[in-house]
Amino acid sequence: MKQILNLEPKAVWKHFHEITQVPRPSGKEGKVILYLEDFAAKHNLPLKKDAAGNILISKAATPGYENLPAVILQSHVDMVCEKNSDVTHDFDNDPIETVVDGEWLRANGTTLGADNGIGMAAELAILADDNIAHGPLECLFTVDEETGLTGANALKEGFMSGKVLLNLDSEDEGELFIGCAGGKGTVATFIYEPQPAPPSMQYFRVVISGLKGGHSGSDIHCGRGNANRIMARFLYLLQEKFDFVLSELSGGNQHNAIAREASAVIGVNIADREAVRVLLNYFTADIENELKRVDPNVHISMETVEEPDFHIGSDLAKRLIYSLLACPHGVMAMSHDMEGLVETSTNLASVKMEAENRIVVCTSQRSSIESAKNAVADQVAAVFRLAGADVVHGDGYPGWAPNPDSKILTVARETYRKLFGREPEIKAIHAGLECGLFLRKYPWLDMISFGPTLREVHSPNERIRINTVLLWWQHLLELLKNIPE
Repeated sequence: MKQILNLEPKAVWKHFHEITQVPRPSGKEGKVILYLEDFAAKHNLPLKKDAAGNILISKAATPGYENLPAVILQSHVDMVCEKNSDVTHDFDNDPIETVVDGEWLRANGTTLGADNGIGMAAELAILADDNIAHGPLECLFTVDEETGLTGANALKEGFMSGKVLLNLDSEDEGELFIGCAGGKGTVATFIYEPQPAPPSMQYFRVVISGLKGGHSGSDIHCGRGNANRIMARFLYLLQEKFDFVLSELSGGNQHNAIAREASAVIGVNIADREAVRVLLNYFTADIENELKRVDPNVHISMETVEEPDFHIGSDLAKRLIYSLLACPHGVMAMSHDMEGLVETSTNLASVKMEAENRIVVCTSQRSSIESAKNAVADQVAAVFRLAGADVVHGDGYPGWAPNPDSKILTVARETYRKLFGREPEIKAIHAGLECGLFLRKYPWLDMISFGPTLREVHSPNERIRINTVLLWWQHLLELLKNIPE
């Protein structure tokens, strides 16, 4: 605690530390909502809460800035909850343990929640300080951004009045974002009939671990390993060479995270067990070679386990393995409009065995072009429908089309240049932001998104570069004094 409270700017880090002590998984934001309500009451600030749980805290202009237009500062309150398999942590109840690691702040084996807790902290620091210059201020805190942007989607017209919105949910200091991809989820469900596990077989648990994972939008172009795809590759090779049964299969967790870990329980004929180990050794060497530059810590193991109660049936196992191997994953197309921007991607996010004999495969698609997003979602659906699964698409969310003529962009660029003597980069992002949904209800909004530097969000390696928080904070404060008409 002492380490984080000594960082600059102290006001921001103080509030960020408080936020890390409040559990706030997506869909379970009750505790952080209470925290915000207590904060507003303590500082005598007006607060509104809508039916979805979104919070709006307002503050009058500081003297001399009353004529500035009202500005909305916006961040989301929920966080992705991922942890390493050897870490004991209850995200519903336990605080996040932060660690200063050189120039970075990270958590101890879990996601840090700087996405988007650091944005929340900046808003609270401004609301709590009467010496910061700003015009009329509305601070919007949305719920459930990470699992479907449902808070932003539920926002009603008239909840806020500002014409300029500063989204504080980006991850690269010195970059101003003016557009983002839209997203959609595609879920395939297989139903299996449990079959008695043959007692004459040798059973093993195959585990894939050590992958970096990461954000399925901002990290999808990095070429990192996806544990679900690696597992599907091994199981395909196994069924091509040996008779085997599949009793368990699981991998990945969040729909917007690249799968870091996967596990399967298989049964093989006792006479084949050494040959299967040899196959796995060769396969592991291939995977290590393929990923040595991007995911050098990948680890694949196989250990003997007791005979399970059942297997899922050879026909279903074959269709499941074929479809997981055939399912596209990664970058599908690069943008022709903005160099270096991923246009379209898809993520094979998770495979889970659930109640009622269901195996559920979750995938997510992103694109800055609506038709391309729908096309890749249909491609994923076609693969699983050919395998006999029931497939459902989510409603999705829209992208945010760039506006290079934005007035707030012009001012943000000028203030950044004035402060730091260099030009900020103007970009769009492949990750999803809530800005596209805000435009549906408030089409007049002039928006940018910016933030300090974060890396490997949505994974236990999530970290924030400490010195960029001060730079971002200085830019934010300067921008608040110069909101354009």
